[in-house]
Amino acid sequence: MIDLTGIISISGQPGLYKIVAQSKNGIIVEGLSDKKRVNVYSSTKVSTLGDISMFTTGDDKPIEEIMTSIFEKEKGGAAIDSKADDKAVEKYFSEILPDYDKDRVYVSNMRKLFTWYNSLQTTGNLKEKEEIKEGEEKSKASKSVEDKTKAAKKTTAKSSAKPKTSAGVKKTTGVRKTGTA
Repeated sequence: MIDLTGIISISGQPGLYKIVAQSKNGIIVEGLSDKKRVNVYSSTKVSTLGDISMFTTGDDKPIEEIMTSIFEKEKGGAAIDSKADDKAVEKYFSEILPDYDKDRVYVSNMRKLFTWYNSLQTTGNLKEKEEIKEGEEKSKASKSVEDKTKAAKKTTAKSSAKPKTSAGVKKTTGVRKTGTA
């Protein structure tokens, strides 16, 4: 499956953006095509591509799965041009997602999907998610639990030891000495 984490679409702005950092009053994003960094304020409407889905006759289908099917159909190449005529766009989309809801999915939605896919393909951001096998995941989880318990034992061993002072002399580090009591 295609990994779309951190890639967003900003309402009213053309193109796709990648989240770089969080600022005091919003987020800092970088354009995928022009690599310019922009501050996006918290009042701006932003949609992550991972949260977008298309209507089908059954359950909604996430855009990640649709892009994965385009990627497999084109073998990593570009999809149909989004400026092609309506019938060609609908035919291509029905090959990718045959059970889409014809009443609620418009040609403009299809064009936007193909524009996004081609943008991700030209910038080299079409990456597949790394799936961890169950056996590896369990061994990594058990190792991290062991490491945490060892670290906890070390910190408790250090904190239980009392600081050494010479006999009969009080430790006065950080205490201001005055002549009167």
